[in-house]
Amino acid sequence: MRGTVAVIGAGPRGTGFLERLAANAPSLYGNRPLDIHLVDPFPPGGGRIWRRDQSPLLWMNSMAADVTMFTDESAQPLEGPVRPGPAFDAWAGADPQSFPSRQAQSGYLRWVYEEAVAALPPGSTVHEHPARAVRISGPADGRQQVWLEGAAEPLVADLVVLAFGHLDADPDEEQQELAAFAGRHGLVHLPPAFTADSDLSVLAAGEPVVVRGFGLAFVDLMVLLTEGRGGRYDERGEYLASGREPVLYVGSRRGVPYHSKIGYTWTGERPPLPRFFGPAQVDELLARDEPVDFDRDVRPLIDRELGFAHYHRLFTAHPGRTTVDWPVFEEKYAAVSGSELAALAEDAVPDPADRFDPAAIDRPLDGLRHESADALQESLRDYIEADLARRHDPAYSADLAVFLGLLSVYGQLTRLGDTGAGGARWHGFFSYLASGPPGPRLRRLLALSRAGVVRFLGAGITVEADESRGVFSAGSASVPGARVEARALVEARLPSPSPERTRSPLLSALYEDGARSNEAGLLVVDPADGRVVERGTGPHPRRFALGPHTTARSAGAFARPHTNAPAFRQNDATARAALTLLKEPTP
Repeated sequence: MRGTVAVIGAGPRGTGFLERLAANAPSLYGNRPLDIHLVDPFPPGGGRIWRRDQSPLLWMNSMAADVTMFTDESAQPLEGPVRPGPAFDAWAGADPQSFPSRQAQSGYLRWVYEEAVAALPPGSTVHEHPARAVRISGPADGRQQVWLEGAAEPLVADLVVLAFGHLDADPDEEQQELAAFAGRHGLVHLPPAFTADSDLSVLAAGEPVVVRGFGLAFVDLMVLLTEGRGGRYDERGEYLASGREPVLYVGSRRGVPYHSKIGYTWTGERPPLPRFFGPAQVDELLARDEPVDFDRDVRPLIDRELGFAHYHRLFTAHPGRTTVDWPVFEEKYAAVSGSELAALAEDAVPDPADRFDPAAIDRPLDGLRHESADALQESLRDYIEADLARRHDPAYSADLAVFLGLLSVYGQLTRLGDTGAGGARWHGFFSYLASGPPGPRLRRLLALSRAGVVRFLGAGITVEADESRGVFSAGSASVPGARVEARALVEARLPSPSPERTRSPLLSALYEDGARSNEAGLLVVDPADGRVVERGTGPHPRRFALGPHTTARSAGAFARPHTNAPAFRQNDATARAALTLLKEPTP
């Protein structure tokens, strides 16, 4: 009898699982054919986020050379075979340093999907179901039934792999109150959502709009409401308005945009990672009888690891900016902590700009106050200009070493599994530092600021619903006492994961049936192979989950080549577990 697998989610994570399934089948399953049911309302390959049907103005935030769906020699430990393939730039014949559109990435992902399907055992069949899965039923020791929206009969499979990406959620209490306020006063309120799916036509030309959130969702919003409404940039990079743009007042907890993508490539010796947060440290954490507290037990190791990567590069590539030799500093760095570590860096690295200070990086505007909103605009423009200059100057290549350290850390975190709210906060720090927009986007942000289309609100943003005036009022700690009034509020971020508020009927049903979630709202999975963990009984033998909705989430479903991406190892482990299960007859 054919082994049957249901894969729910046809985006890059589902595609990556299929690639690993095909790669491992010859050794674990032989040449027997497989039946695969692929369930997703969006086209296979790109899925929802990377579908072709979206604005060509939207880019990836990675360079063409930094996007691959294929394993390489860096994938360690990988039990399955390495099957190299082209990164996006080689596949598309693109400039390696360019930033492809999401439409172009959709084409690459579709091709990878088709290649994965073609590599499955002879006679295998992939059934594509353009629908939503709403429920899974079936015993732990028997076949699973996957119920599709509107279908009278379920799909029947030996096992199920959940590979959907970011999910929608109902508004939380604060968002419900803001929506009700907007309804009472005829205002516009756009809750957290994937920007490309939001109805932005409700934001009127020339009207002020408060935007809460300064990450990638804001960048998409900025593009769609400027270039998407007919604005353009001249040969000097200045913005020429169409007159159809609203005025965006943007702020966030940090008050600054995500750091620019680094605009140069690595040369020379790489930092020997991992050093302070590697397999031995993770083994020690997992061996403890008490639960791991992320902020207490894990974050200090991560900060030490990132600092090591930073200083290794600084001392070996830019020794003229240090006062001691690397071996001397390295020995002392490993022996001290806290204030002694800060004193060591101060003595050995004269320029504060060359020191690694994660707290200062995370909150660059803390303690800074401005007398007026206009003074804040000038200050923020200077900050963004400085960030662009630094992130494109190889003299500060210690920043790229920290990026490599971040990737190394993610590779270790996947083994810990459930890292709770502390892990979720660190994931936000990672995105802010390592997953920011391309440099050209920030240059255009500066042009929009100079044109008055974007106004900065600052850090520690607060938004109030002013019942007496019938408007949204926003201010920040950066300009004490200053407030902006607007008849529109946009929450520029993805919804936070929540078992109670998820709009996925499938995930809701899983939680009702006993699947566990953690305090950060993520589906708990076994870090070894991605099996869904159930309350009281442990990992479900026939249900697996991969992706950002799980406690084993990684930095992305695809990765920069030669960086040992955790997603590839996770896909491989799940594929091997699935094939091993399929070898045995299912009751």
